[in-house]
Amino acid sequence: MKILDSYIIKRYLATFFIMLLLFIPIGIMVDIAEKIDKFKENEVPNSALFDYYIDFTWHFANQLFPIFLFLSVIWFTSKLANNTEIIAILSSGISFWRFLKPYMISALIIAFLAFIFGMFIVPTSNRGYKEFGFKYLKKKNERNTTYLFKQINPSEFIYVSSYNPIRKRANNFTLERFNGNKLELKINAESIRWIESDSVFRLSNYIKRKFNNDQELLEKLNQKDTIFDFKIDDLSPVKYKAETLTMFALNDFINNEKESGSILINSHLLVRHKRYSLPFSCFILTIIAVSMSSFKRRGGMGLNLAIGITLGFLFIFFDKIFGVLVTKAKFSPALAAWSPILLFGLLAIFLLRYAKR
Repeated sequence: MKILDSYIIKRYLATFFIMLLLFIPIGIMVDIAEKIDKFKENEVPNSALFDYYIDFTWHFANQLFPIFLFLSVIWFTSKLANNTEIIAILSSGISFWRFLKPYMISALIIAFLAFIFGMFIVPTSNRGYKEFGFKYLKKKNERNTTYLFKQINPSEFIYVSSYNPIRKRANNFTLERFNGNKLELKINAESIRWIESDSVFRLSNYIKRKFNNDQELLEKLNQKDTIFDFKIDDLSPVKYKAETLTMFALNDFINNEKESGSILINSHLLVRHKRYSLPFSCFILTIIAVSMSSFKRRGGMGLNLAIGITLGFLFIFFDKIFGVLVTKAKFSPALAAWSPILLFGLLAIFLLRYAKR
């Protein structure tokens, strides 16, 4: 059995990595064809393009990793079935559960790699990938820029009606400081702008109210230069911030966002849950792939691959749908990340019972 285990594990891993090496160049070529006009229009330097496609490789592989794994298992298992090798293995008295063991060992190896890469390598590449898009491709939907509210420390809250990240300027600025439940200080301004050369905030039509018991101290100025306990980009952080943070930095970031009352907290939690749920998909997809391709069927390997591609894209489709529900309908991030795993887990149980017959 050790020979059989070694044979299946080697075929599993080799096919998976070959599948990655084959599809990544295709993904790069498709991306170039789609964006080449924008690259020329924005005069993107060659060095920036080179770094972008290194980051793109990691991003692309991580996004379509379930499909690559699914197709690779279907491919070589179908070949085993077509060559009647599986029939010979099971006819020798080996149970289907025992036959599945080397597949699960292989899935464990891939799951471990997916966890390490997803927690520590892919986030770094995501930072370069996302920042390139924001800088050169002008993706304007990467920020929320209207009706922004944030807690900047335990006692102070800020609000702006709109923010322009290019001009570093926000409108209808309000800062409130509380002592317990009592309002202690309130600052209003028609606009607030970060002045890079002086490292100060410039407020126009500045009004400051300070409350001391029954007294109110009022200060009005047409313009006021001052400093605050926040950065101007804290008003509207990029939505993809969580995707660019490694495991421990992400945990700290989420804790800070919870304390500040960030409106993006559900999206950040979804990113963290997905990093834990993705490795588990290795086992589910492996069981489904083995169950549906371990016996001969009319149509042969082509039909198995067609079914595999359909199921693989369905998995990604459900993953994206639940992700949209989190951002648009306040759906639970944990449920959104784990629902595709649970749904396909039920499918895996059904197919496994059918395959054992």
